[in-house]
Amino acid sequence: MHATEFKRRAFLAGFSAISATALLTACGGPAATGTPADGGTPVDGGNITFLIQGYDTGWVSSKTSISSYEGNLWGQLTDKLVYVDANGALSPWVAESWEELNGAKDFVIHLKDGVTFSDGTPLDAAAVVANLQAWAKGDPERGISKVGLFPASNYVGAEAADAKTVKVSFSSPALGFIATLAYHGCILLSPETLALPAEAQADLSQEIGSGPFVLKSWKQGDSYVLAKRPDYNWGPAALGHTGPARLDTITSKVIKDTSVRTSTVASGQADVAFNVEPQEIEALKAAGFTVGTPKYLGFVDGFQVNTQAFPTNDVSVRQAIQHGIDREEIRSTVYTPDWDAATTFIQGNVPEAGDYSSSFAFDPDKAGKLLDDAGWKTGSDGYRTKDGKTLEFPLTPNPYVPSTKAEDELIAQQLKRIGIKVTLKVVDVAGYAAIQASRPPLFQTSRSFVDVGTVAGVLTSQNKGEDGFNVGTSDTRLNELSAAVASASDRASREKVTGELQQYVLEQGYFIPLNQLVQRLYLISPKVRDVQYNGLAYANFYTAWIAK
Repeated sequence: MHATEFKRRAFLAGFSAISATALLTACGGPAATGTPADGGTPVDGGNITFLIQGYDTGWVSSKTSISSYEGNLWGQLTDKLVYVDANGALSPWVAESWEELNGAKDFVIHLKDGVTFSDGTPLDAAAVVANLQAWAKGDPERGISKVGLFPASNYVGAEAADAKTVKVSFSSPALGFIATLAYHGCILLSPETLALPAEAQADLSQEIGSGPFVLKSWKQGDSYVLAKRPDYNWGPAALGHTGPARLDTITSKVIKDTSVRTSTVASGQADVAFNVEPQEIEALKAAGFTVGTPKYLGFVDGFQVNTQAFPTNDVSVRQAIQHGIDREEIRSTVYTPDWDAATTFIQGNVPEAGDYSSSFAFDPDKAGKLLDDAGWKTGSDGYRTKDGKTLEFPLTPNPYVPSTKAEDELIAQQLKRIGIKVTLKVVDVAGYAAIQASRPPLFQTSRSFVDVGTVAGVLTSQNKGEDGFNVGTSDTRLNELSAAVASASDRASREKVTGELQQYVLEQGYFIPLNQLVQRLYLISPKVRDVQYNGLAYANFYTAWIAK
């Protein structure tokens, strides 16, 4: 029996024995993701325990760009200027309104009255300017990086017109600017925190935000206790709640083993577990638990391709891989109906996403012909060779995404059928950055964004872009399309060129989509109600309450 399947069956056997006890000790029915399932009246008070794998990338928000793990805690301690929902709709938060002027080159942000950081200092225009400067430019001398997806290349600057008004200027159109203010990298920190060197910012107690909770105590790598801030009164209207959070405390505890986190919540000893195995979802739901599977705005689960590495420097190999993967088999074997098929390389809830699935549809015969025509011959061992080299490469499952190890094991089997040899190299979160830095032939990405305009900064090296496919500026068509997306001054023309960009990227085999990404899963006790999810798929416990 496969080890993954054995672990799954062992868990289910244990779960069936404890689930009845869990349901007897829990109060109320299944929790909802936005509204109490039984229409009950929210109550104040109570404490919840949240179990998570770890906080391995640390607490310097600009340096780490906030991982999937750290973001769960940052979202309770800090606010943003703008709120984004799961469909990409923007609404006020600390910014009560904004104006887009001069063809999206200039912006005016109007701030809410009375917002303060947890140390009592005002979150005023001067504080926002300090944050904007940090997001756009960072401070390399102090080890402070800029926020990766902030439109920095054309950022001119920001100034405080008065205590409540910020003026921001760009040298060229920045249609995605306001949306980027809702990105989880753009958390508002006090100017005092921003002035600290990186090593001091790594002390979580010095990270002063304006969120609905404050840090009460913490032991790195073990537990983190957050307490309600009683004077908080500026949450986003989109959440349907005003005033302080309803919960008294959130205790985040580190438990690395997924099955232990799941069984601890199932037995009633904790309230929320981050990231359960997808194969357990239906059994957990049947037992009365909620499993939140929000999709975030961003890239789908898939592989960004290094076009300079062997063997993906051959366009025929890239295209063969696209057509050699059976995505429906992956969804039916590894995942559940909560996972949707990818139709392009960006998530379907991004407004500009299109359906270009024909560019990478499963077609093993086509994949084989592509390789045959490119001179890749099948040997006696079933693998293809050319010029004395075997058609092979490593795959590293994405440790941030549940079940990508099982997913990649299946992909290796599928690609073997068309003569491609794949070996798995499994690393943890701490080792994943080194894999990315090594630029392997295929890198399994999980990347969120709020506005499609930021995509252009990922694809090439133009304007200090991230050069995700290692093409530099050598592909003139990709340069043109990326620049057109980034510089568009109206949304209609940007949507059109974004469609052309998606089609081109997929036709060139620069990206190999798998499925629409569900990266953050939340197992929630039946007694915990009204947990909501933003457009980055983070759970918001500001509105949560405990049924008595």
